[in-house]
Amino acid sequence: TTHLVGSALSDPYLSFAAGMTGLAGPLHGLANQEVLLWINNVREVLGEQPTKEALTDFVWDTLKNGKVVPGYGHAVLRLTDPRYTCQREFALKHLPDDPMFKLVSLLYEVVPAVLKETGKVKNPWPNVDAHSGVLLQHYGVSEANFYTVLFGVSRCLGVLSQGVWDRALGLPIERPKSLTMSVLEELCGGKE
Repeated sequence: TTHLVGSALSDPYLSFAAGMTGLAGPLHGLANQEVLLWINNVREVLGEQPTKEALTDFVWDTLKNGKVVPGYGHAVLRLTDPRYTCQREFALKHLPDDPMFKLVSLLYEVVPAVLKETGKVKNPWPNVDAHSGVLLQHYGVSEANFYTVLFGVSRCLGVLSQGVWDRALGLPIERPKSLTMSVLEELCGGKE
């Protein structure tokens, strides 16, 4: 989003603000907050230390109610997110007895198998959001509204330096592709 808005030669601050605003939805920048809400719901229903069987049933109930298990799956990756693995290794070393980390670890044992069993999921593995909120909370960053800011600001130098290159190279404005209604109807096979 930052790159797209910047291609109109918008002020870099406004371009980055647009990118940050684009992260404000639960499918991206708020994803780790959604994970925390779901994990806290698990704790309310099953207690601090649920059994593997109870957690498996809870995951199935989540799916049967038409919901997703937040923190699992990724649009591009088809394996465990390496950022998740890095955070997991850090947590194993520095906070192995944290109750929330223990629950995240148990979810790692349970969720992929359940998602595979559905036969509908291409990527049943955890992404970075399955872990990051728990680490932030452990280290005292309990105001979840700041998580998106941390996520976005860490990308600031990359996206803004791309904007500098775009301008130096004189690249044209980017325009998102749009489809007419007739094209969409054709894609759907003309079904009504």
